[in-house]
Amino acid sequence: MGKIPSYSEALEILKKYNKEDFHIQHGETVGYVMRYFAKKYDPDNVDFWQIVGLLHDLDFEMYPEEHCVKQVELMKSEGLDESIIYSTTSHGYGLTGTESKPEKQMEKILFAADELTGIIGAAALMRPSKSTLDMELKSLKKKFKDKKFAAGCSRDVIKQGAENLGWELDELLNETLEAMKEMERGQ
Repeated sequence: MGKIPSYSEALEILKKYNKEDFHIQHGETVGYVMRYFAKKYDPDNVDFWQIVGLLHDLDFEMYPEEHCVKQVELMKSEGLDESIIYSTTSHGYGLTGTESKPEKQMEKILFAADELTGIIGAAALMRPSKSTLDMELKSLKKKFKDKKFAAGCSRDVIKQGAENLGWELDELLNETLEAMKEMERGQ
């Protein structure tokens, strides 16, 4: 059994392999979104969900062509628990070379919400307020439908993620938006 790091330890691991502010911020955002969902679906494990979200793209900056594959080696070298390795790599199932399939609720939410945080973040930056706090679902849906907006964020992955969860797309959009609002409020 490997190590389950504290949040601060996990952040240091993230920063060891990621130097760009964008990648660190993305990890922190996804970590917070996962914490939000954990409060609803697995309240005894909110810290674990957050750490999985924080570390989910550990290898992406340095090894984009080996995303979710190189991560296994990096995480093992850090002595991380197999549960973290499996859960973080599962968000690349069917997209990268990973064999880890999202099975648990947490893994399915990570798969679904990862790309969506990028769309929501980009949409917030386009607003006069530069914030999610005054963003409504209707506005997010409009940006989501515009395939040219935040084109690097796969709508197909997000839709597949919602389907894997058994959720309507609007539910996923709304809940992830609410998570990012809560993060911005500092709750």
